[in-house]
Amino acid sequence: MLCDAEISPWRLLDNAHAVYAVSSQLGYEAILAGHKPRLFGQPFHAGWGLSQDEDPLPSGRRGPASVQALFAASHLLAPAWYDPCRDRLTDFDGAVDQLEAEVQAFRQDRDGHMAYGMRLWKRPFIARTFGNGKGVRFTARPSHAVTLAWAGKAEAAPQAIRVEDGFLRSRGLGAALTPPLSLIADDLGIYYDPSRESRLERLIATGTPPGGRARAARLIAAIRDAGLSKYNLSGHGYRPADTPRKRILVPGQVEDDASVRLGAGAERTNLDLLRRARRDNPGAQLIYKPHPDVEAGLRPGAIALSDLQGLADEVATATDPIALLAHVDEVWTITSTLGFEALLRGVPVTVLGAPFYAGWGLTCDLGPVPLRRRARPDLADLVHACLIAYPRYRDPISGLPCPVEVAIDRLRDGIAPPPPVLRLLAKLQGALAGHSWIWRG
Repeated sequence: MLCDAEISPWRLLDNAHAVYAVSSQLGYEAILAGHKPRLFGQPFHAGWGLSQDEDPLPSGRRGPASVQALFAASHLLAPAWYDPCRDRLTDFDGAVDQLEAEVQAFRQDRDGHMAYGMRLWKRPFIARTFGNGKGVRFTARPSHAVTLAWAGKAEAAPQAIRVEDGFLRSRGLGAALTPPLSLIADDLGIYYDPSRESRLERLIATGTPPGGRARAARLIAAIRDAGLSKYNLSGHGYRPADTPRKRILVPGQVEDDASVRLGAGAERTNLDLLRRARRDNPGAQLIYKPHPDVEAGLRPGAIALSDLQGLADEVATATDPIALLAHVDEVWTITSTLGFEALLRGVPVTVLGAPFYAGWGLTCDLGPVPLRRRARPDLADLVHACLIAYPRYRDPISGLPCPVEVAIDRLRDGIAPPPPVLRLLAKLQGALAGHSWIWRG
């Protein structure tokens, strides 16, 4: 049988009864896959007792070695590995993380994409992020040819991969037209819609690969040390009130956001959220944090000052939300990503809706969580799925697909602001906040 298809050698090796080679590296990969290949040459992997050598080396040239020793020599000790994003040497694990990001992007993008539902300002970074093959074309009309669709527009192209912002997005708001470092590309559903399974849910339920939990633990520590969040906005620090009462942070949300529309329970507005938090915690110190998009006047969800009286003890405007998390005992939310960021910092979270991080045994769930979320991951498992396996990251400096660790470096060190035309457009949209359909995707 002749196989001339583009196929992974590992799939061939999994189904092979025997392997014959001259000096091909596939013979070495056969050894790693558990075969004892028959070799007709003298490659580096011959002569160690791991192959059947038809042309053996002189006696005493090589001795017996284990598969682990051969791998260590060929992959860990002999090579010098290079990180193209950071432009420096790295180790084997760093190289594998970079290769994994590039290979996953190429596999999804190799045939090119037809993209639908992308606002004009989003198209340049969509083209860059998904341009790892034959490129991206954009269309204003849904059809069966569409392969990418912005998640909020995907009903018109149900076969398409759904695209959304990632959980470590940028330094700046999406509503302020700040391009993202990370995007979601979900071929099953989308993380904020609990009515159907998403790729994220499947990743969480499947479990973490070997070494993944340790990598996630390092990632959690890096995020906490750098004080990172989804938008990484500058804001005032926070000095807690001197009170013996339990402090509860109540983050406001954009009330027409898809995560609220699709994932909320009985409480669907910020005012309802505050009322429920006050009702269930009458003696607590409630700290209300308006959503930054709402504070900026870009999205709906503002609460009148008169309505806040008697509900919120403090209103933390223009405040760094990560600074707040360091001084509170709990977070109460509908579906806010700030709940996920609280989990990263060991802060207990109560949810009234069904955000992506609820239903796995890590939160107090008072909302309608899907019954299919039966897995019980720990925090490292959840973080691996949410921040390592699920999103796609693109390095703004090298332009390459990159692992999450590179994105962490860029967010920590600061990245270039949006182009002037986008800053101007963001100011214009603030003046036209009542017509958000112009810029929202």
